[in-house]
Amino acid sequence: MLPDKFSLKFEVIPTSHDTKLTIHNNYIMNKIIAITVLLSTIFIFSCNNTEKKNQDNNVVTLEEIYELEDELFNENTTAPNLEKTLKLGKLYVEYAAANQGDTIAPDFLYKAADIGMNVGKPKVAIVLFEKIISSYPNYRNIPTVMFLLGYVYENQLNDYEKAGQCYIDFLDKYPESDFADDATVSLKNLGKSPEEMIKEFENRN
Repeated sequence: MLPDKFSLKFEVIPTSHDTKLTIHNNYIMNKIIAITVLLSTIFIFSCNNTEKKNQDNNVVTLEEIYELEDELFNENTTAPNLEKTLKLGKLYVEYAAANQGDTIAPDFLYKAADIGMNVGKPKVAIVLFEKIISSYPNYRNIPTVMFLLGYVYENQLNDYEKAGQCYIDFLDKYPESDFADDATVSLKNLGKSPEEMIKEFENRN
């Protein structure tokens, strides 16, 4: 036997006026119920999307950052929690991205890059250092940022070609920097093993 909705559609048996009216009314009620369910579904879906959008657009506040800093780096902390440290780095970056004109933005990017260097994420540090150099060329710590860019390429990524270029650029712009001697020494020893450096030192003496 065909389902009711098909038998309604293909019914050829003559029916009385009351029967036709009942079928017609049932059909209308079913349509109303279907439309109501559809509208309810759309409403629920829209609410969920709105809630998700609001969650995605959560604003990072300075208070949130400072509270986490205090928690991680207070005098009673012997070793910062890795998960919370990564969260702090993420908050730094999100705040800087949302407040690029804030004078504290490059400081936060610098701190996030420092975290990247110290938790084994050198590529993150590279991206952040380069962001500081390109977006905040007058940042007070630019000399240090340029030196550290070369340091990460050399010591964490073993990319001696890029490290060498970073050191050269750094020395060209900041020959009087406190890190100038370090950059000069690094340039001379790029890619050399400790044994090779010891041997060169012994030969000079």
